[in-house]
Amino acid sequence: MNVYMKWKKDSYYDSIEHIHHSIQLKPVIALKNCIAQDPNGCIPISSVSKRGLQLDVPMKVARFLRQYPSIFEEFTGPKYNHPWFRLTSEAAEIDRDEKRVYEESREELRSRLKKMVLMTKENVLPLKIIQGMQWYLGLPNDFLQHPEQNLDDSFRFVEMEDGLKGLAIERGERVYSVMEENAMKKGLNYDGSLTEAIEFPFFPSKALRMKTKIENWLHEFQKLPYISPYDDFSNLDPNNDIAEKRLIGVLHELLSLFIDHSAERRKLLCLKKYFGFPQKVHRAFERHPHMFYMSMRNKTCTVILKEAYCNKSAIEKHPLLSVRKRYIKLMKESKVILRNRRMNSRFSNSSEKLDLESNDLDEGEQKTEGFSLEQDI
Repeated sequence: MNVYMKWKKDSYYDSIEHIHHSIQLKPVIALKNCIAQDPNGCIPISSVSKRGLQLDVPMKVARFLRQYPSIFEEFTGPKYNHPWFRLTSEAAEIDRDEKRVYEESREELRSRLKKMVLMTKENVLPLKIIQGMQWYLGLPNDFLQHPEQNLDDSFRFVEMEDGLKGLAIERGERVYSVMEENAMKKGLNYDGSLTEAIEFPFFPSKALRMKTKIENWLHEFQKLPYISPYDDFSNLDPNNDIAEKRLIGVLHELLSLFIDHSAERRKLLCLKKYFGFPQKVHRAFERHPHMFYMSMRNKTCTVILKEAYCNKSAIEKHPLLSVRKRYIKLMKESKVILRNRRMNSRFSNSSEKLDLESNDLDEGEQKTEGFSLEQDI
């Protein structure tokens, strides 16, 4: 059925702070890592000034660093009076906690990566695709550079077509999706067969109104068999509604794995080739606004999984989420610091101006007194 539902703005999802500050946070974390990894705990601006594109910095690196004085402390270096930067004590403390979370959650982070690879057609993903999704999965930038620490025996590096290097998974015991686990928690006798129907949770926005024929189609759509994102789908007809239900299930599972259960739509579209998505996969978000919200903030389209914010017990919280929230809170303090600096600067300039005017006035009075004395004589 050709279903189209008009997009409706929803202020609730547009105001989720840690989602919409994520774009600014990513380059902050990248620069923070450059400083934290230095043996001296500080770096000259010259070491990162030419790496803006690589670090996703949207402007000159020095200007960007100075926008966040609550995280980056500037000082004059030992040579040539060049600006150097180090972490503030607050940022250094969060960095230590972040490293601890990575250490304690290594197995869970590995599991999230494994699940993402297992959803692909051939259980393999190019390393460049994984590196592009690390931010969403919550993996540290050097995660793949230390396979002996971060990967287990089920992973292996392989050569792919076009000369790409990839990461493959040896399929082991059955993996259950979030949808399957929640269905079993509710008492559904689910055995993973292709005849089982699991209904997706719907969270329609207040302003969303559906036509009767669309409601009827959705009702029938819910009755279709649920195909696990981890099951083989090579024999599935890509043009029927069951294939669409599998697609929705894969998108639901992917977003469930991510830190804030959201991602830029353009990033998800890059997965088409390896996940077997249809050419017009973007229409899935338009056809199912009761499951996905598309936010247009930050001059991009961000897809948000509604269930994660309407039923918080349904999806497991990512261990790194609280750390990112702390970074965002610290970032916001920079606005207060910069505002106070501007106010102090204005006050200082005004004081200097008043002093100058006062001096001019004193000189004028002295000249006037001198002129009056001469007249009297």
